[in-house]
Amino acid sequence: MTDDKVVFTSIDQYIGTFPEEVQKKLEEIRATIKAIVPDAKEKISYQIPCFELNGRNLIHFAGWNRHISMYPIPAGDAAFEKKIARYSAGRGTLKFPLDEPIPLELISDVIRFRLAGNSFQEQTLVE
Repeated sequence: MTDDKVVFTSIDQYIGTFPEEVQKKLEEIRATIKAIVPDAKEKISYQIPCFELNGRNLIHFAGWNRHISMYPIPAGDAAFEKKIARYSAGRGTLKFPLDEPIPLELISDVIRFRLAGNSFQEQTLVE
């Protein structure tokens, strides 16, 4: 018996498996992340697109039949929590419906809050 499951080796390969309209939305998300974190490394993690920074996974996103998910979502201030409430789908996950425009400004905010976490700051040793 053979395993016919596709093992993705790049974000391009992953995105290429979706219909053209979904590909455009996934590429918008990818470009938004790259614009904010140009030094982040693209990779596949858990068989979905991921950006890594300073050796740690920064953000994942994934296409589904009816939405695009993004995770993990950081905790933020009250204004941020209000912005994400509409898309919140369980702890640490946002779901963006495919029949609506992708909220790229909100995605930018998510990335900025993730970057604010100490785990993504380069540490300077003080001697």
